[in-house]
Amino acid sequence: MKPKVILYTSNTGFTAQYAALLSEQTGLPCFSLKAAGHIQPGTPILYLGWLMAGNVQGYKEAAKKYTVCAVCGVGMGATGSQIADVRKTNALPGEMPVFVLQGGFDRKRLHGIYKLMMTVMKNTVGKSLARKPDRTPDEDTMLDLLENGGSRVSPENLSSVLDWYFGLSVSE
Repeated sequence: MKPKVILYTSNTGFTAQYAALLSEQTGLPCFSLKAAGHIQPGTPILYLGWLMAGNVQGYKEAAKKYTVCAVCGVGMGATGSQIADVRKTNALPGEMPVFVLQGGFDRKRLHGIYKLMMTVMKNTVGKSLARKPDRTPDEDTMLDLLENGGSRVSPENLSSVLDWYFGLSVSE
């Protein structure tokens, strides 16, 4: 089924940036899940949510009201990584397309418990990665994000999502 709308949940803005880029590329209207009250229940959607411990934030709420055609999780990990984990953690059906996009990290945009959690993560995971002598390129990127923050949002990261979307027939 081809989505008619892009809906998303964003915490620090990286997911919203991807949703806007997808909207530009596909021509689909794009709304935050909170602002989607005018979207008819059952409407086929492409859903994007930020990742926290493998959970795509807002997915369960979106799935209760809309027909989710595909899910994009946005986190600090490399684009295309963690797909099996995201599928399992969110109990996504095997036939549902799942994409993971690398977003970014900006501690200043975090509030409350999320700021505390990421401070702990930076202090534990960051120190562990910094001490690791044989880091992978993905681990180097994660360490850089934890230490320096920044955005990895890029139109190139959307290639798999766009290939899937444009590969769907109108009747799907």
